[in-house]
Amino acid sequence: MTPASKNIVEGAVCAAVGVALRLFTEDVHIPVFTLTKVGVVLIAIGGIQLLYGVYQSFRARSVE
Repeated sequence: MTPASKNIVEGAVCAAVGVALRLFTEDVHIPVFTLTKVGVVLIAIGGIQLLYGVYQSFRARSVE
């Protein structure tokens, strides 16, 4: 598996988990932090990683 495809898969999974946390954990209360905020952070990190994977794949194609 190339690094670009690895980043794309990891970013998509991370963003999907973030969306699930954001949508389905509004009623869950944890003393330290809320899971909806964790979901938003995971969406952002997953999106950045996904975009970086796409960038890597386009960069690898232009070098060849």
